[in-house]
Formats: sequence, C-alpha cells, structure tokens
Amino acid sequence: MRSTSFLSQAWKYLLAFILIASITTIFFFLRDVLDTTLVALLYLIPLGIITAYWGLGPGITSALITFLTFNYFFIQPYYTLTVHRPADVVILMVFLIVAVVISQLVGRAQAGLAAATAREREATQLYELSTAFAGLPDDHAIVQILAKQVYAVAEGEYVELNITGARSFNFRLPESNPPPRSPELIIPIEAARGVLGEIRLWRAAPAISSSERRLFQTFASQGALALERAWLAQAESRTKVLEESDRLKSALLSSVSHELRTPLSTIKAAASSLRGKEVGWDSPARMELVAAIDDEADHLNMLVGNLLDMSRIESGALQPKREWNILAEIVGNVLGRMRHLAQEHTLKIDVPEDLPLIPVDYVQMEQVFTNLVSNSLKYAPANTVIWIRARVEGKSLHVQVSNQGPQVPSEHLERIFDKFYRITAADKVTGTGLGLSICKGIIEAHGGHIWAENLSDGLAFNFIVPLIWDGAKPPQLPMDMEAE
Repeated sequence: MRSTSFLSQAWKYLLAFILIASITTIFFFLRDVLDTTLVALLYLIPLGIITAYWGLGPGITSALITFLTFNYFFIQPYYTLTVHRPADVVILMVFLIVAVVISQLVGRAQAGLAAATAREREATQLYELSTAFAGLPDDHAIVQILAKQVYAVAEGEYVELNITGARSFNFRLPESNPPPRSPELIIPIEAARGVLGEIRLWRAAPAISSSERRLFQTFASQGALALERAWLAQAESRTKVLEESDRLKSALLSSVSHELRTPLSTIKAAASSLRGKEVGWDSPARMELVAAIDDEADHLNMLVGNLLDMSRIESGALQPKREWNILAEIVGNVLGRMRHLAQEHTLKIDVPEDLPLIPVDYVQMEQVFTNLVSNSLKYAPANTVIWIRARVEGKSLHVQVSNQGPQVPSEHLERIFDKFYRITAADKVTGTGLGLSICKGIIEAHGGHIWAENLSDGLAFNFIVPLIWDGAKPPQLPMDMEAE
C-alpha cells in the first residue's frame, strides 16, 4: 500500500521535471529572441499547470527547479549561478516569490475544490441513504440498505453489520466468510438507548481516510435513527393492535352476554316449568314450552355459529368447499327453516328457473341468506314484504335481498358490514352485530362483492358471485332435472 502511494507521488514529480525540462529546452533555442523578463513570465504558465494537476508539492519543487534553470540558462553570465547585475538579482527574486505564491494559490484553490467536491459527494450519499431509509418499517431492510451503501461507498472487500439486543441478527456482503484478518474499520451503531450494533469493514487498500471514517460514522448514525424509528413504529402498531383487540373483546363480551341472556332465561324457565308439576304432560302448554326451548336453542346455535364463523374469517381459515349448486334450492331451504320466524312478514322470491348453476359452498351460502333475511326481519315493520331476487349479469350472478325497513344514512352504508357495528341500540334490536360481517367474509372468500343501498321504499343488500370456477363455465343441468 505504501509502495503504491510512493510510486504515485514519484510519477507526479517525474512528470513535473520532464515538463520543466521540455519548456526550458524550447526557451533555450529561443533565447536570442526572447527577453529575460518575458522568459520569466512564460515560466509561470507551466508552474500553474503542474500545481493544478499534480498538487502543491510538485508545484513548489518545480518553482525551485525553474528558479535554478532560469538563472543557469537565461541570466548572464550563462551556465553559472553567478549574478553580476543587480537588476538580474531583482528579477530572480521576484520570479521565485511569484512562482512560489502562484503555486500555493493554485494548490489551495485545487485543495478547496477537492474538499468542496468531497463534501458534495458526501451530502449526496447521505441524501440517498436517508431517502432509502424513509418510511421503512422493517429493521432487516434498513440493515441491508446500510450495508450496501457502506459497501458501495467504501469499495471494500467485505462488510458485516451486527445488530445486538433482543432482536439480534447480522447481515453480510458479500454472503461469504469474512477475510481471515481483523477488519480495518469498526464503527458502533449508537442511539439514545445505547449501542444497537456495529459496522465491520474490511478494505486493505487504500487506507481509510479520516473523511471516510467520518462519513461512515454518519452512515451509522443515520442507520441508528432509522432502526429506532422502525422499532417505535412496530411498537406503536402492536399497541394499536392490542387496543383494537381490547375494544373488540369488550364489544364481544357486551354483545354476547346480552344476546345469550334472553334465550338462556327462556330455556331455563321453560325447562323448570316442565320439570315441575305446574304443567301437565298432556296440557297444550307443554307443546308451547317445548317449542320455546327448541326455538331458543336454535337461536343459541346461530349465535355460537356466528362467533365461530367470524373467528375462522379473521384467521383466514374460512375456505369454501365449492361445488355446482342450484340457487333456488339454497334459498328454498333457508326460507323453509325460517318460515315460523317470518309469520308477520311476506317472503317473495324472484329466482328464475333457468339460472345457471353457481360454484359456491352450499352451507356457507345458506348462512349468507340466513343472516340477510334475519337482518331484514329484525328491522322491517310487520306486514311488509321481503324480496329475494337473482339475475345473471355477464359472468356473475347478482342477488338482492330487499326489505321495507328504515333506510340507512349514506355514511353508514359501508360500515354496517364491520364487526359489532350497529346503528340501532342493542336494547332495541337483538343481535351480536356479526351477521353482516360474516356475509361479507363469505362472499369475498368466494371472490365476490357485497354492498348495501337505500331504495325508495326501504333497504337492499346486494352481492355478486362469479359464475366461472377455475376457468370452467356452469355445466348444463340434466334433462330430467330440467323437466322436474
């Protein structure tokens, strides 16, 4: 390394000497036509060039060599360093002073330009690094970017970043074993909380300068700030998740405890009456109590089913078991089970018989219709009509469940599909606030879309499910099924 630097400097001095010798040779052949003062002025040009291109050292050395050659070849008597005339002494001294001053001025200007260029390069590199760090929430990505930046700027052999603490990990560039010697530079990554890790750099040549060391320390500081920012953002996200979890837990407990109390009370009262001697086994009241127990047990089963479905949707475990099904059969089965709940309403169906088969999970699609019809029964006034309509739109099936209940303010139309979101107070209308969110999860799992809209006479729930399944169109029904 030292020999390389010495050879580089020696070449600069040698080139400067060759240039001065060449200029002196030219001036020597023109000595009879050139004035001594003019020769002194012309000598200043190569001195400035030497200092500008090769530095202050070669410039000062060339100035001294030029002073001697000027005296030896161009001041009478020639070929001696003796000076007889006082004017020539003045010329020589002025020449030497001017040559040295010009060399220093040009050298300082070059050094200032080099420093300004280096500062500009450092500022650009810091800006690129800070821009790359902006908005990164992942500490691994931050460490990778920092290592790549150090590796590129240093042009080193090997870079290793070690992050210590509870989240300890390391990143190496290139991904191989480090050189068998100690690293040439170790920079700690320090922040307000302490040392977060360190940067280890291997570079045998050239030697790491103080300016490079300072730049890498700035890189480490920027990396420490980015890591702290990412960890704070992750902590904030975890805090928000915990807050949301607590909020949902409170909403779940409040809703479920309220909803479970009524059917449990009814079942308990009916079972106590049947167990006691107040109601005879042959009396008509017995059938009413048994029916109440059966209805409330179905209600409890639906509540627990909704909770289980919601947990599967949120965990991503809700995978539809899709098969080709007939929509009319699904709707008919749902309405058959809910007929006794809709005694005060009129259920009308507009599902054409020529609808194609739909690729859906039969049980899950039953759950969608059950929840939508149940919601309509809760909010629609008695003696009103609930419609179920279906039609084909392009490569999708559009289904609408409408009722003549109150309209929903436009700002709530999107949010009514959120968990536990209810516009009406829980003490006025029963429910857990999970039915519509379960419908949304099921429809989206089928690759569809669900939304609500206000009608002139009420509210409608719409959903679309695709008719194409893995690129296959709906199969044709057998002739005997179509005849039926």
